[in-house]
Formats: sequence, structure tokens, C-alpha cells
Amino acid sequence: MGCLPLIILFVLGALIGRVFWGNTGLLWGSGIGLALGVISAAWLVWLIRKAKGE
Repeated sequence: MGCLPLIILFVLGALIGRVFWGNTGLLWGSGIGLALGVISAAWLVWLIRKAKGE
């Protein structure tokens, strides 16, 4: 479950970048989506660990 935002945001960023800015936008969108996915996955894991009291 912690990796799901990574996959979704990577693909979503790539699609949005491709639609609006072509091949260059595809690369930028997938990179930004990947970065946001890693950040949100880490945040989700942190919230789960905090809720468990670890």
C-alpha cells in the first residue's frame, strides 16, 4: 500500500506531461511524478508508523 502513490503519480505525471508538452513533457512529468510518489509514500509510511506508536 505504501508504494501505490509512487506508481499512480509516476504514470499520471507522464500522461499529463505527454499531453501538454510532448516528449520533453513526458520526461519532466514522469520525473516530477516519481519524486512526488516517493515523498507521498514516505509520508504514508511515517503516518502508519506514528499511529502504531513505533
